[in-house]
Amino acid sequence: MMNLTKYVIGLFVFLSAASFTCASDKYELVKVDAPFPMEPIKVFIYPQQDFLITAYGAKEGGEVDNSQAIAKAIDACHKAGGGRVVVPAGVWLTSAVHFKSNVNLYLDENAVLSFTDNPSDYLPAVMTSWEGMECYNYSPLLYAFECENVAITGTGTLSPKMDTWKIWFKRPQPHLEALKQLYTMASTDVPVDQRQMAVGENHLRPHLIHFNRCKNFMLDGFKIRESPFWTIHLYMCDGGIVRNLDVKAHGHNNDGVDLEMSRNFLIEDCSFDQGDDAVVIKAGRNRDAWRLNTPCENIVIRNCTILKGHTLLGIGSEMSGGIRNVYMHDCYAPNSVFRLFFVKTNHRRGGFIENIHMENVKGGTMQRVLEIDTDVLYQWKNLVPTYEERITRIDGIYMNNVTCQSADAIYELKGDARLPIQNVKITNVHVGEVTKFVKKVSNAENVVDENVTYTENIK
Repeated sequence: MMNLTKYVIGLFVFLSAASFTCASDKYELVKVDAPFPMEPIKVFIYPQQDFLITAYGAKEGGEVDNSQAIAKAIDACHKAGGGRVVVPAGVWLTSAVHFKSNVNLYLDENAVLSFTDNPSDYLPAVMTSWEGMECYNYSPLLYAFECENVAITGTGTLSPKMDTWKIWFKRPQPHLEALKQLYTMASTDVPVDQRQMAVGENHLRPHLIHFNRCKNFMLDGFKIRESPFWTIHLYMCDGGIVRNLDVKAHGHNNDGVDLEMSRNFLIEDCSFDQGDDAVVIKAGRNRDAWRLNTPCENIVIRNCTILKGHTLLGIGSEMSGGIRNVYMHDCYAPNSVFRLFFVKTNHRRGGFIENIHMENVKGGTMQRVLEIDTDVLYQWKNLVPTYEERITRIDGIYMNNVTCQSADAIYELKGDARLPIQNVKITNVHVGEVTKFVKKVSNAENVVDENVTYTENIK
């Protein structure tokens, strides 16, 4: 009888401990309409328990580094089975914030999470990716690695200090040499843990938000004001929603949101005001991506406004793992962009781009409404050699019901003669003024345009 009593007590203790360390299995399933099969997106229902950072020693005012207090709150939340880590109103200085599973970082109204710009605060280096190549670099300002059920919500603001990062925007020779070194290591199968880039004057800037190999997450409601590098980078992730964000970042390489080798995503009701592209779909660079062999797929972007940016929807140029099933609809770019819809690759990338849709979009002024370019190399053209040529297969690009005030050209398709672009359909597109030419097509097959009109051709 005594042994049975001990067993029951022991079982009760075990189950009690489990209830505090295991997350709820409850999810909301969000169904998304798309012109391709799309699994419902799982949204975790967080336990209703809050962990205020002030309870773990955080001090308001923007002078005291609260990174340890925030880390303690995240750890406590995770160990308790999940919930909200709450940042109250006020200015809270911190360095890197590292997530754990089942944690929702909640930014209260008028809360500002202010990040230091001292690079040493973002060491030790963590496993990340830089322009499509995996490496160990300075920690992103908000970082999650192999987490499940993570979120950033609330109506507060993420606002990094930018003095150091603005200096690093420049690309002096030591930085270019670091890029060459990383490119060479990625091209010759050097193990990722040997690609240590957070050294010397390499100055590879960290991302603002970088979720790496995560599942089921939510970014909802908050504001972003500036970023050292790519603003939101979702890398090799499965299942997530990005909604109701107000993003403004006008620095070098300040894309709005980059999805890379990720799947099952909804981006909706966001405002982007960027120094680079607004919404970008990527899938790794060259040999690194061929090794990982993970396409970026099943992505819907809807009801977003792009106040400023180079491109409304960019595909590539890092896309060697393949990109398919992307649907942008009912978005608005009222001012000026370089390109509304830009598909870009080069002869080093390989991979594929297929079944990409843009529909019900309105724009202001731009250089091109639609452009496909298979020879985009940027600074890499002469910086590094071509280790291996692989041509990208492009098949199925669809644009429908788009209106713009003016454009240099409506569409320009520049394929590769070795593997021409296939199946481009452009329908119901109207542009006010066309200032240079209406369309140019080379190395593309089965290009169909229907009801493509313009009011005035300046030429």
